[in-house]
Amino acid sequence: MRTTTENAQLALLLEVSGTPKPGNVDRVREYPDLRFEHFLAGAVGAREGLAMAADGAPVGAAFVRAVEGMSGQSGGNTQFGALLLVTPLVCAAADGALSPESADAVVDATTVEDAADFFRSFEHVEVAVDDPPASMEPLDVRRGAEAVPAVRERGITLGELMADSADRDGIAAEWTDGFPRTFAAAERLQSLDGPVTDRAATVYLDELASTVDTFVVTQHDRETAEEVRQRAAVVRDGDEDVEAFAEELVDREVNPGTTADVVAGALFVALERGMEV
Repeated sequence: MRTTTENAQLALLLEVSGTPKPGNVDRVREYPDLRFEHFLAGAVGAREGLAMAADGAPVGAAFVRAVEGMSGQSGGNTQFGALLLVTPLVCAAADGALSPESADAVVDATTVEDAADFFRSFEHVEVAVDDPPASMEPLDVRRGAEAVPAVRERGITLGELMADSADRDGIAAEWTDGFPRTFAAAERLQSLDGPVTDRAATVYLDELASTVDTFVVTQHDRETAEEVRQRAAVVRDGDEDVEAFAEELVDREVNPGTTADVVAGALFVALERGMEV
């Protein structure tokens, strides 16, 4: 029987192994400077931070350690968003039954120091983010550890920080709303048959077709993100070839990373709930 830490690490490995995942690295498609092997190495490197979360460490400390370990490969940012989603779920699982309620309790219990650690995590890897509102400029995550004094001065917790970004960031919205997409996608994974990587690819396409990917909004613009969502719906309904769509998005460098992160979180939930591999 796998431990919670092993399930978290396995979720990262299964997510990147599913194919096709239009626009994202998988076991068939890569970008010139971001390859399948980088994601495997990132999942291995993240283990110590995930183990900290499973052992009861504060979510911020566990997350920054997971990101530090993940970054120890030459591809750069492989799983920052996935770790931001999975780490609080690991903390929740460590406290007992994993549920939206237990995940909410982890978010509600976050502290100012958790928020400080979140900012420190940006010292380890470059992450594409939007410019913050003017009122939040001192808390621009791109400042990394330099923003920690402003975090402490404002007394903002990590949960509050996520709530401030929930209207423009899909992972922050999951933190704020009780991880609804993550738990729903986990149920979908468990309802399907066949290899887990195939199920993950199916759920990925479902999610891409149903919700605008906020990373695509940041990376490109909302018009592109909405176009991708609509095209994914056409592909899901069988009116366009999924392999051709996957190739096109890679060629255009359109990377629906938030959708992949939700699938990683869903895989962890499903594994914790007994999904067999």
